Amino acid sequence: MGALLEVQHLKKYFNSPKGKVHAVDDVSFVIEQGKTMGVVGESGCGKSTLGRTIIHLQDSTDGKIIFDGKDVTNLDKKALNTLRDDMQIIFQDPYSSLNPRMTIRQTIQEPLKLSGKFEGDKLEEETERLMKLVGIEERLALSYPRELDGGRRQRVGIARALALHPKFIVCDEPVSALDVSIQAQVLNLLMDLQESEGLTYMFITHDMSVVKHISDNICVMYLGQLVETCESDELFENTLHPYSKTLLSAIPTIDIHAKKKRIPLKGEIVSPIDPKPGCRFAARCPYAIEGCHAPQQLEEVLPGHFVSCCRVREINHLE
Repeated sequence: MGALLEVQHLKKYFNSPKGKVHAVDDVSFVIEQGKTMGVVGESGCGKSTLGRTIIHLQDSTDGKIIFDGKDVTNLDKKALNTLRDDMQIIFQDPYSSLNPRMTIRQTIQEPLKLSGKFEGDKLEEETERLMKLVGIEERLALSYPRELDGGRRQRVGIARALALHPKFIVCDEPVSALDVSIQAQVLNLLMDLQESEGLTYMFITHDMSVVKHISDNICVMYLGQLVETCESDELFENTLHPYSKTLLSAIPTIDIHAKKKRIPLKGEIVSPIDPKPGCRFAARCPYAIEGCHAPQQLEEVLPGHFVSCCRVREINHLE
Protein backbone atom coordinates (compact mmCIF):
# COMPACT_ATOMS: atom_id res chain seq x y z
CA MET A 1 0.00 0.00 0.00
CA GLY A 2 1.11 3.57 -0.68
CA ALA A 3 1.26 6.63 1.51
CA LEU A 4 -2.08 7.97 2.73
CA LEU A 5 -0.67 10.98 4.60
CA GLU A 6 2.52 12.91 3.94
CA VAL A 7 3.54 15.84 6.12
CA GLN A 8 6.23 18.10 4.68
CA HIS A 9 8.09 20.63 6.87
CA LEU A 10 4.93 21.40 8.85
CA LYS A 11 5.06 24.34 11.25
CA LYS A 12 2.58 25.69 13.76
CA TYR A 13 3.49 28.83 15.71
CA PHE A 14 1.39 30.67 18.28
CA ASN A 15 1.74 34.35 19.09
CA SER A 16 2.56 35.29 22.68
CA PRO A 17 3.51 38.58 24.37
CA LYS A 18 7.17 37.48 24.39
CA GLY A 19 7.36 36.16 20.83
CA LYS A 20 6.27 33.15 18.76
CA VAL A 21 5.78 29.77 20.41
CA HIS A 22 7.22 27.10 18.11
CA ALA A 23 4.75 24.34 18.99
CA VAL A 24 5.44 22.35 15.81
CA ASP A 25 8.63 23.23 13.98
CA ASP A 26 9.62 21.71 10.62
CA VAL A 27 8.08 18.24 11.06
CA SER A 28 8.05 15.75 8.16
CA PHE A 29 6.89 12.12 7.99
CA VAL A 30 4.80 9.67 5.96
CA ILE A 31 2.05 7.31 7.12
CA GLU A 32 1.24 4.37 4.86
CA GLN A 33 -2.36 3.35 4.31
CA GLY A 34 -3.59 0.88 6.92
CA LYS A 35 -0.65 1.52 9.26
CA THR A 36 -0.26 3.21 12.65
CA MET A 37 2.26 5.97 13.28
CA GLY A 38 2.96 6.48 16.97
CA VAL A 39 4.01 9.95 18.13
CA VAL A 40 5.61 9.99 21.59
CA GLY A 41 7.18 12.56 23.86
CA GLU A 42 6.67 14.24 27.21
CA SER A 43 3.82 16.66 27.89
CA GLY A 44 4.18 19.96 26.04
CA CYS A 45 6.31 18.64 23.19
CA GLY A 46 3.67 19.48 20.55
CA LYS A 47 2.15 16.03 19.89
CA SER A 48 -1.49 17.09 20.17
CA THR A 49 -0.89 20.34 18.28
CA LEU A 50 0.64 18.32 15.46
CA GLY A 51 -2.40 16.05 15.25
CA ARG A 52 -4.91 18.91 15.41
CA THR A 53 -3.02 20.85 12.73
CA ILE A 54 -2.97 17.88 10.36
CA ILE A 55 -6.77 17.47 10.52
CA HIS A 56 -7.33 21.25 10.30
CA LEU A 57 -8.67 21.90 13.78
CA GLN A 58 -5.90 24.52 13.71
CA ASP A 59 -4.42 26.30 10.71
CA SER A 60 -0.79 25.55 9.91
CA THR A 61 1.83 28.30 9.83
CA ASP A 62 3.89 26.74 7.05
CA GLY A 63 4.56 23.45 5.31
CA LYS A 64 2.39 21.01 3.37
CA ILE A 65 -0.15 18.32 4.20
CA ILE A 66 -0.64 15.76 1.42
CA PHE A 67 -3.63 13.45 1.98
CA ASP A 68 -4.48 10.62 -0.39
CA GLY A 69 -2.30 12.19 -3.06
CA LYS A 70 -3.86 15.67 -2.79
CA ASP A 71 -2.51 18.85 -1.23
CA VAL A 72 -4.99 19.70 1.55
CA THR A 73 -2.92 22.36 3.32
CA ASN A 74 -5.16 25.28 2.40
CA LEU A 75 -8.81 24.52 1.69
CA ASP A 76 -11.97 26.55 1.33
CA LYS A 77 -14.95 25.79 3.57
CA LYS A 78 -16.65 23.44 1.11
CA ALA A 79 -13.50 21.37 0.48
CA LEU A 80 -12.75 21.27 4.20
CA ASN A 81 -16.22 19.91 4.99
CA THR A 82 -15.63 17.15 2.43
CA LEU A 83 -12.26 16.36 4.01
CA ARG A 84 -13.93 16.00 7.43
CA ASP A 85 -15.50 12.75 6.22
CA ASP A 86 -12.04 11.23 5.70
CA MET A 87 -10.19 12.72 8.71
CA GLN A 88 -11.42 12.35 12.28
CA ILE A 89 -10.08 12.51 15.84
CA ILE A 90 -10.57 10.63 19.11
CA PHE A 91 -9.94 13.00 22.01
CA GLN A 92 -7.99 12.32 25.20
CA ASP A 93 -10.77 13.05 27.70
CA PRO A 94 -13.92 11.18 26.65
CA TYR A 95 -16.09 13.08 29.15
CA SER A 96 -15.20 16.63 28.12
CA SER A 97 -15.49 15.74 24.42
CA LEU A 98 -19.14 14.64 24.77
CA ASN A 99 -22.17 16.91 25.13
CA PRO A 100 -23.59 16.21 28.64
CA ARG A 101 -27.11 17.13 27.47
CA MET A 102 -27.20 14.58 24.66
CA THR A 103 -27.91 10.88 25.03
CA ILE A 104 -25.53 8.31 23.61
CA ARG A 105 -27.86 7.74 20.66
CA GLN A 106 -28.08 11.48 19.94
CA THR A 107 -24.30 11.86 20.20
CA ILE A 108 -23.63 9.13 17.66
CA GLN A 109 -26.42 10.35 15.38
CA GLU A 110 -25.21 13.95 15.29
CA PRO A 111 -22.47 13.52 12.62
CA LEU A 112 -24.77 11.22 10.64
CA LYS A 113 -27.46 13.92 10.52
CA LEU A 114 -24.99 16.70 9.70
CA SER A 115 -23.69 14.71 6.73
CA GLY A 116 -27.18 14.68 5.22
CA LYS A 117 -26.72 11.05 4.16
CA PHE A 118 -28.87 9.41 6.82
CA GLU A 119 -32.46 9.88 7.94
CA GLY A 120 -35.41 7.82 9.14
CA ASP A 121 -34.89 4.07 9.38
CA LYS A 122 -31.48 4.34 7.73
CA LEU A 123 -30.34 6.68 10.51
CA GLU A 124 -31.50 4.28 13.23
CA GLU A 125 -29.91 1.28 11.50
CA GLU A 126 -26.56 3.04 11.15
CA THR A 127 -26.67 4.16 14.80
CA GLU A 128 -27.29 0.59 15.96
CA ARG A 129 -24.50 -0.68 13.70
CA LEU A 130 -22.00 1.79 15.14
CA MET A 131 -22.97 0.98 18.73
CA LYS A 132 -22.56 -2.72 18.06
CA LEU A 133 -19.27 -2.14 16.23
CA VAL A 134 -17.63 -0.49 19.25
CA GLY A 135 -19.28 -2.71 21.88
CA ILE A 136 -21.88 -0.36 23.39
CA GLU A 137 -24.94 -2.25 24.71
CA GLU A 138 -28.28 -1.22 23.21
CA ARG A 139 -29.67 -0.64 26.71
CA LEU A 140 -27.30 2.34 27.06
CA ALA A 141 -28.70 4.20 24.02
CA LEU A 142 -30.76 6.60 26.14
CA SER A 143 -28.07 7.09 28.82
CA TYR A 144 -26.13 10.32 29.27
CA PRO A 145 -22.31 10.58 29.42
CA ARG A 146 -22.36 11.13 33.20
CA GLU A 147 -24.02 7.71 33.60
CA LEU A 148 -21.20 5.84 31.85
CA ASP A 149 -17.71 4.84 32.98
CA GLY A 150 -14.61 6.11 31.19
CA GLY A 151 -14.24 3.08 28.94
CA ARG A 152 -17.79 3.28 27.63
CA ARG A 153 -17.48 7.03 27.11
CA GLN A 154 -14.41 6.50 24.99
CA ARG A 155 -16.25 3.85 22.97
CA VAL A 156 -18.88 6.51 22.25
CA GLY A 157 -16.11 8.83 21.08
CA ILE A 158 -14.75 6.09 18.82
CA ALA A 159 -18.21 5.41 17.39
CA ARG A 160 -18.65 9.10 16.63
CA ALA A 161 -15.25 9.23 14.91
CA LEU A 162 -16.20 6.20 12.77
CA ALA A 163 -19.63 7.54 11.80
CA LEU A 164 -18.69 8.88 8.36
CA HIS A 165 -16.32 6.03 7.41
CA PRO A 166 -13.04 7.99 7.63
CA LYS A 167 -9.75 6.81 6.17
CA PHE A 168 -7.55 8.47 8.79
CA ILE A 169 -8.02 8.99 12.54
CA VAL A 170 -5.86 10.94 14.98
CA CYS A 171 -5.95 9.12 18.33
CA ASP A 172 -4.97 11.84 20.80
CA GLU A 173 -3.96 9.89 23.92
CA PRO A 174 -7.25 7.93 23.81
CA VAL A 175 -6.40 5.64 26.74
CA SER A 176 -4.38 7.88 29.07
CA ALA A 177 -7.46 8.78 31.17
CA LEU A 178 -8.54 5.14 31.59
CA ASP A 179 -7.70 2.39 34.07
CA VAL A 180 -5.04 -0.08 32.90
CA SER A 181 -7.48 -2.96 32.37
CA ILE A 182 -9.79 -0.72 30.33
CA GLN A 183 -6.81 0.62 28.36
CA ALA A 184 -6.12 -2.87 27.03
CA GLN A 185 -9.77 -3.28 25.94
CA VAL A 186 -9.83 0.03 24.07
CA LEU A 187 -6.44 -0.61 22.42
CA ASN A 188 -7.58 -4.04 21.23
CA LEU A 189 -10.80 -2.47 19.94
CA LEU A 190 -8.84 0.13 17.96
CA MET A 191 -6.62 -2.57 16.46
CA ASP A 192 -9.63 -4.73 15.51
CA LEU A 193 -11.35 -1.72 13.91
CA GLN A 194 -8.21 -0.88 11.97
CA GLU A 195 -8.22 -4.35 10.44
CA SER A 196 -11.97 -4.56 9.76
CA GLU A 197 -12.47 -0.96 8.54
CA GLY A 198 -9.11 -0.42 6.82
CA LEU A 199 -8.20 2.55 9.02
CA THR A 200 -4.96 4.49 9.24
CA TYR A 201 -3.99 5.90 12.64
CA MET A 202 -1.76 8.57 14.07
CA PHE A 203 -1.50 7.47 17.69
CA ILE A 204 -0.37 10.19 20.12
CA THR A 205 0.81 9.13 23.57
CA HIS A 206 3.45 9.65 26.25
CA ASP A 207 3.29 5.97 27.26
CA MET A 208 6.06 4.03 25.52
CA SER A 209 4.61 0.62 26.44
CA VAL A 210 1.28 1.56 24.82
CA VAL A 211 2.88 2.83 21.61
CA LYS A 212 4.94 -0.36 21.31
CA HIS A 213 1.75 -2.42 21.45
CA ILE A 214 -0.16 -0.61 18.71
CA SER A 215 2.28 1.19 16.38
CA ASP A 216 4.01 0.08 13.18
CA ASN A 217 6.30 3.13 13.16
CA ILE A 218 7.23 5.65 15.86
CA CYS A 219 8.21 9.32 15.83
CA VAL A 220 9.88 10.63 18.99
CA MET A 221 9.13 14.33 19.47
CA TYR A 222 10.89 16.90 21.65
CA LEU A 223 9.88 20.58 21.89
CA GLY A 224 8.16 20.72 18.52
CA GLN A 225 10.71 18.71 16.54
CA LEU A 226 11.23 15.05 15.62
CA VAL A 227 14.45 13.63 17.06
CA GLU A 228 14.10 9.99 16.01
CA THR A 229 11.81 7.99 13.73
CA CYS A 230 11.84 4.37 12.59
CA GLU A 231 9.86 1.14 12.79
CA SER A 232 8.46 0.34 16.23
CA ASP A 233 10.50 -2.82 16.82
CA GLU A 234 13.66 -1.10 15.63
CA LEU A 235 13.25 1.76 18.12
CA PHE A 236 12.95 -0.57 21.10
CA GLU A 237 15.76 -2.88 19.96
CA ASN A 238 18.17 -0.19 18.80
CA THR A 239 17.45 3.15 20.48
CA LEU A 240 19.91 5.79 19.25
CA HIS A 241 18.91 9.31 20.34
CA PRO A 242 19.77 10.26 23.97
CA TYR A 243 16.22 11.55 24.56
CA SER A 244 14.65 8.34 23.25
CA LYS A 245 16.90 6.35 25.57
CA THR A 246 15.67 8.44 28.49
CA LEU A 247 12.03 7.76 27.60
CA LEU A 248 12.60 4.01 27.32
CA SER A 249 14.47 3.91 30.63
CA ALA A 250 11.32 5.19 32.36
CA ILE A 251 9.17 2.22 31.30
CA PRO A 252 8.32 0.19 34.43
CA THR A 253 8.94 -3.56 34.47
CA ILE A 254 7.07 -6.37 36.25
CA ASP A 255 10.30 -8.33 36.74
CA ILE A 256 11.35 -7.55 40.31
CA HIS A 257 14.80 -9.06 39.72
CA ALA A 258 15.57 -7.07 36.61
CA LYS A 259 18.09 -4.29 37.07
CA LYS A 260 16.82 -1.29 35.13
CA LYS A 261 19.02 1.74 34.83
CA ARG A 262 17.05 4.96 34.91
CA ILE A 263 18.45 7.93 33.02
CA PRO A 264 17.51 11.07 34.94
CA LEU A 265 17.39 14.34 33.02
CA LYS A 266 19.17 17.38 34.40
CA GLY A 267 19.29 20.98 33.26
CA GLU A 268 16.69 23.50 32.14
CA ILE A 269 14.14 22.94 29.40
CA VAL A 270 14.72 25.30 26.48
CA SER A 271 11.95 27.85 25.98
CA PRO A 272 9.76 27.14 22.93
CA ILE A 273 9.44 30.90 22.36
CA ASP A 274 11.71 31.82 19.44
CA PRO A 275 14.26 29.08 20.27
CA LYS A 276 17.83 29.41 19.02
CA PRO A 277 19.11 27.15 16.22
CA GLY A 278 20.57 23.84 17.30
CA CYS A 279 19.52 20.78 19.24
CA ARG A 280 16.76 21.71 21.71
CA PHE A 281 17.68 18.75 23.90
CA ALA A 282 21.30 19.88 24.28
CA ALA A 283 20.69 21.71 27.57
CA ARG A 284 19.61 18.41 29.18
CA CYS A 285 21.79 15.99 27.20
CA PRO A 286 24.79 14.36 28.95
CA TYR A 287 26.61 14.08 25.60
CA ALA A 288 26.19 17.72 24.51
CA ILE A 289 29.18 19.58 23.07
CA GLU A 290 29.66 22.96 21.38
CA GLY A 291 28.73 21.50 17.98
CA CYS A 292 25.25 20.62 19.24
CA HIS A 293 24.29 24.30 19.03
CA ALA A 294 24.49 24.14 15.23
CA PRO A 295 21.27 23.38 13.28
CA GLN A 296 20.33 19.68 13.41
CA GLN A 297 18.55 17.59 10.74
CA LEU A 298 17.05 14.11 10.69
CA GLU A 299 19.65 11.81 9.14
CA GLU A 300 19.31 8.16 8.07
CA VAL A 301 21.84 6.59 10.42
CA LEU A 302 20.71 3.01 9.77
CA PRO A 303 18.38 1.73 7.03
CA GLY A 304 14.96 3.29 7.71
CA HIS A 305 16.19 4.72 11.04
CA PHE A 306 16.41 8.53 11.14
CA VAL A 307 17.98 10.49 14.01
CA SER A 308 18.56 14.20 14.62
CA CYS A 309 21.84 14.22 16.57
CA CYS A 310 25.32 15.26 15.43
CA ARG A 311 26.96 12.77 17.85
CA VAL A 312 24.68 9.79 17.25
CA ARG A 313 27.35 7.63 15.58
CA GLU A 314 29.96 8.42 18.20
CA ILE A 315 27.60 7.80 21.12
CA ASN A 316 26.32 4.50 19.77
CA HIS A 317 29.67 3.33 18.31
CA LEU A 318 28.41 3.24 14.75
CA GLU A 319 30.70 3.47 11.76
